[in-house]
Amino acid sequence: MKTRETDIFIIGAGPVGLLCAYLAEISGLKTIIIDKSEGPLEVGRADALNARTLQLLEVANLFQDLYPLGLPCNTSSVWEKGKFISRQSSWWNELQGCFHKHFLMLGQAFVEQLLDKKLTAIDAAVIRKTTIEDIQLTAHGCTSTLTNGDIIKSTYLIGADGSRSFVRNHFKIPFEITRPQIIWAVIDAVFETDFPKVPEIIVFQSETSDVAWIPREGEIDRFYIRMDRKDFDMEDALKRINLAMAPHYVKIKKLVWFSQFSVKESVAEHFLFQDRVILAGDACHIHSVNGGQGLNTGLADAFNLIWKLNMIKNHGTNQNLLRTYENERKPVALSVIESSGELVRSTKYSDDGTHAKDYVKIVEKRAGNITGMGIRYSESGCAGTRVYDLTIHKEKKSMRLYSLLEYTKFTLLCFGDYVPAITVPDFVTILQVRPNETQHEYWTKEDYYKNQIVIVRPDAYIEAVAPIREAESLLKNLVETYVEN
Repeated sequence: MKTRETDIFIIGAGPVGLLCAYLAEISGLKTIIIDKSEGPLEVGRADALNARTLQLLEVANLFQDLYPLGLPCNTSSVWEKGKFISRQSSWWNELQGCFHKHFLMLGQAFVEQLLDKKLTAIDAAVIRKTTIEDIQLTAHGCTSTLTNGDIIKSTYLIGADGSRSFVRNHFKIPFEITRPQIIWAVIDAVFETDFPKVPEIIVFQSETSDVAWIPREGEIDRFYIRMDRKDFDMEDALKRINLAMAPHYVKIKKLVWFSQFSVKESVAEHFLFQDRVILAGDACHIHSVNGGQGLNTGLADAFNLIWKLNMIKNHGTNQNLLRTYENERKPVALSVIESSGELVRSTKYSDDGTHAKDYVKIVEKRAGNITGMGIRYSESGCAGTRVYDLTIHKEKKSMRLYSLLEYTKFTLLCFGDYVPAITVPDFVTILQVRPNETQHEYWTKEDYYKNQIVIVRPDAYIEAVAPIREAESLLKNLVETYVEN
């Protein structure tokens, strides 16, 4: 038996737990992360990163590793009885300040494997084949006992241990699950078909919209098939696919993954327990896979959470900042339940029998959730909204604004020729962006924030906006908010 101490103890090494550990480590916080598995995921589960996640990955310097591996996809179409009915992608065109106007179709396994590799490289590897037995809260944090008898003492504990979370159950946090009688099969495979394959999401209108074709990276594709019964096998699922696609056919050339799942919906009553124990990802919200929001919502939890722990632990911010994690993320989880629930029910219920068309209309209506670009942490104004991604130039190079942001710091974006005479604390970076082409400095032709100063949080949401000549007072307010006297 041995005792170890750390800033954050993370239970669960799925994508959310791994990202929490990675973001914490690059922020100067020490972590210990455990998982019962033997290694990162190899196949299956989530299949897409939305536009907002792609932006956040840029801020965390993970984008370049993942993006080339995936397949961009921004279009949905409806087919019925072998005939094309309609194609939709207009909601992408309406997004302002968004460069990657598409999903990146990429399996969850790629995300897990990359994060696992990066943690191993910085001596923060996951402790595998290990589970938790007990957690006790102390005056200074948490004392956790592993099943092998080891003790972990931590200031904070993150439960990223899935829908059956030990952490959530241990602290008896209510998690009322709704179970609509909707059961799906999912098949990842290399397929043989005479259907005119295109890199878009296809919903087939038959008796219901119970079959969807999802393009994926490499040679594989995915089918979702609503079965509504548990006693089925892969052949039953294939029959349903071929019924929906008739007169076209599909066969499996190489099977990668086959599974079934029933739809479950719930949001935990609390995401925090005594300001020491924190839930993230599926541990605090579960819902239908429709709309591809599960992985993306969990990753956004991590981005929202870790910078706040960094500010509290390393920069002396009041502990109350942690409570904004629940205040900001729980409404998002509830909205995800609402949007994914509306989507999944439309595959079964339709007043006019136009299930597939109804489904695509809901996607358009809920595009803010599904793309992630409509998520905001305020009811009005710029504060709490995502900062727009702009094309920034310097000398002969062009780059995205998001590639210049740092997850470990706030960024003061000064758009204009006025240069504020200010000294910033160590958790703030200044970025001056001129309105016209200049030598040796950043500049942009885009005028979304012309002559304004924009304070951007580490998670790329706006903290505050003001005329650029008010930079001094805006910075003063930021310091007063995040640094205790």
